[in-house]
Amino acid sequence: MKKCMIIGCGGVASVAIHKCCQNSEVFEGIMIASRTKSKCDALKEKLQPTTKTVIETAQVDADNVDELIALIESYKPDVVLNLALPYQDLTIMDACLATKTHYVDTANYEPLDTAKFEYKWQWAYREKFEKAGITALLGSGFDPGVTGVFSAYAMKHHFDEINYIDILDCNGGDHGYPFATNFNPEINIREVSAKGSYMEDGKWVETEPMEIKRVYNFKGVGEKDMYLLHHEELESLALNIKGIKRIRFFMTFGQSYLTHLKCLENVGMTSIEPIMFEGKEIVPLQFLKAVLPDPATLGPRTVGKTNIGCIFRGKKDGKDKTYYLYNICDHQECYREVGSQAISYTTGVPAMIGAMMIMTGQWNKAGVYNIEEFDPDPFMEALNKWGLPWEEDFEPVLVD
Repeated sequence: MKKCMIIGCGGVASVAIHKCCQNSEVFEGIMIASRTKSKCDALKEKLQPTTKTVIETAQVDADNVDELIALIESYKPDVVLNLALPYQDLTIMDACLATKTHYVDTANYEPLDTAKFEYKWQWAYREKFEKAGITALLGSGFDPGVTGVFSAYAMKHHFDEINYIDILDCNGGDHGYPFATNFNPEINIREVSAKGSYMEDGKWVETEPMEIKRVYNFKGVGEKDMYLLHHEELESLALNIKGIKRIRFFMTFGQSYLTHLKCLENVGMTSIEPIMFEGKEIVPLQFLKAVLPDPATLGPRTVGKTNIGCIFRGKKDGKDKTYYLYNICDHQECYREVGSQAISYTTGVPAMIGAMMIMTGQWNKAGVYNIEEFDPDPFMEALNKWGLPWEEDFEPVLVD
């Protein structure tokens, strides 16, 4: 019996679990494990009557390696799919190493006390995973994730070398709140308020938060303001894609979101430095997370579409070539299918596909790898099959 243990039970995990249950030929058994077992039980109760997948649930503290090891040893999954918080990547990787179990995640490790996310901590596990004979697949969400698969696919089928990549992440959805985040508020705000960066001519260029703005007309969404951010896949794609001269990441934000964020920043609510409040130590950003709408509740009220993809420029047979690969996803269609908005959907579907690639042996090499280091073709086929069909444009408007 092929089994997957899914750690986490938030918005993204809920989508991935729905998709595993739709794909019961591969996912014959799943265990949903989270700090709050009641959430896992509620999802099991909803989904078990609809699927052949045998669902089990468990309580686990993903910060506790011994607890994780004990749970993995008792369930014996083929793969652990980590959909907990980025702070917990390393403890889960340690538990997978101890039990010789394959590992998949969607976001790279980030220390709790510094808003800095990079791959060095996880890449340091390469030799250990290789020696253990198991695979760690890093970043199997959308960005990172599908954007890396798109890059590998473009490299394999359309280019001899790729010189420029612009990753464009557009959310044209409207949830009706003056201010809310589409995924974990703590992670989202840390990401957005950090300094931006991009790679050019082998050097990293750092920018002030939201310093670089462009306007782009997205198919299915329309014209949107987008801003240059640092994003983790820049780091791995700059190393793994042949011929890179420049790689950038842009994300769209509405003016209301930016105005609210600036006000919150100005009064210290986005700080991750602990403060004393009524005799207790609290982190302002964690308090803010508690008062903001839960992203998992945004599904029924979010309308509109997302458009996420990559514009590639490079050379094929000595000639210049441009190629744009992207996916358009409708918030309401996602909600009708799995009870979630499109941001969780676009991450949860690739998380299931990444686990499937490992479980079926289509991707099989011991060590720690970013998603673009595997053959993109079976993943690209699976995107079309499982709800994230991709589109191509050979004459896209470029970002200056």
